[in-house]
Order: sequence, then C-alpha cells, then structure tokens
Amino acid sequence: MAFVTRKPSEGSLPDFRVFETDEFLKRLKKLPSTKIDFLRKKFDSFVYPQIKKEPFRGNNIKKLKGYSPDTWRYRIGKFRLFYIIDQNEQIIYMLTVDDRKNAYK
Repeated sequence: MAFVTRKPSEGSLPDFRVFETDEFLKRLKKLPSTKIDFLRKKFDSFVYPQIKKEPFRGNNIKKLKGYSPDTWRYRIGKFRLFYIIDQNEQIIYMLTVDDRKNAYK
C-alpha cells in the first residue's frame, strides 16, 4: 500500500490524496512490464493530477451504477482504473487496474 502525494497550490482547496491498495499494486504487477511503464507514466502525468483536483468529473471518468460503496472508473486507453473516494478524509483509494476486455467481468 502506498500514498501518492504532492503539495497543494497556495490559495486553493487541498488536493485529494491517492492511496494505492495492495490489490491495485498486485494487479499492476501482473501486467507486462511495457504496460506497467505506460500506465505509470499516464498515472504520473495525467491521471493522478486530474483526480487529485477533481475525482468526480472528467472526460475519462465515469461513476459506475449499482456499486456500493460508490465506485468510479477512469479510462486509460484500453485499460480501466477503478477507485472509491473518501470525501471526509480527502483520500482516493485505487482499487484495481485491468485491461478493458477483463475489467467488467
């Protein structure tokens, strides 16, 4: 498990913190190394900065129906990243990442 943090900008609301769960890290490690490198670059440059600011809205973000607790999906090419949000603690828990073809089974 790991937190991924950065300092919030002065004068703005504090960013959410991202927490990578053990399950998320386990699923990530099962992917080919080229895919892991691709995803890590996307996480660092696009995904995490976006969801830290606004985890509820975005072109690649969708709230899934029928899940409890509320679960969100972030689309990264052919991959899907699933997460839940703890608004009280300002933490986003990364649940899993998977190839699109296996993600919704």
